[in-house]
Amino acid sequence: MTSSSPLTPGNLGRTSIRLTRRSTDPMADFDALPPPLRRWLAHADLPWSPASCLKLWRKYRGAGLPTNQVLDQLARLQARKLARLDMTAKLFPPSGE
Repeated sequence: MTSSSPLTPGNLGRTSIRLTRRSTDPMADFDALPPPLRRWLAHADLPWSPASCLKLWRKYRGAGLPTNQVLDQLARLQARKLARLDMTAKLFPPSGE
C-alpha cells in the first residue's frame, strides 16, 4: 500500500487524506495523552495523529483555555476539515461514478 494513492482501502474508508509512515508508536503516543484529549480522539471522525492533537492541546491550554473549550475548538477544526473534504469529494468524484 503506498501513501500516494488518494483512495486507499482499509479502515480509513474512502478519503483523500494522505497516509504517512510514523517512526514512533502511535498507540504509546495515544496512551500518553491527557485523559480528556484521549477520550475526544477515540471518538473523532477523522484519523488524527496523537502528536497533532497534543500539539493543539498544548497550544490552546497554554493560551489559558479550559479543557471543555479546547475540546470544542478541536471539534470546530474537525468540522471545517470534514466540510473541505466533502467539497473536494463533490468537485472530484472517484472515477467510475
